[in-house]
Amino acid sequence: MEYNYVYILRCGDGSLYTGWTNHLEERVAAHQAGRGAKYTRGRGPVELVYWERFSTREEAMRREYAIKRLSRADKLKLIEKGRAF
Repeated sequence: MEYNYVYILRCGDGSLYTGWTNHLEERVAAHQAGRGAKYTRGRGPVELVYWERFSTREEAMRREYAIKRLSRADKLKLIEKGRAF
């Protein structure tokens, strides 16, 4: 079974980027290499600080949207609570 992931990256400038993918390690590597999202280019290095796994693409995309609507403070709280991975 292929899973879908929502993830948060901490960029080199301290900003946070949220995205979704079905190949987490490859996607993070792409961001690291400057081939990820336009936002993360030039903001490296990036660090994966949070992720969640979902069965469907739709669930992952819904969760990505919800996380993107959170304030920075709420995203940081989410990251701290999720540090157990």
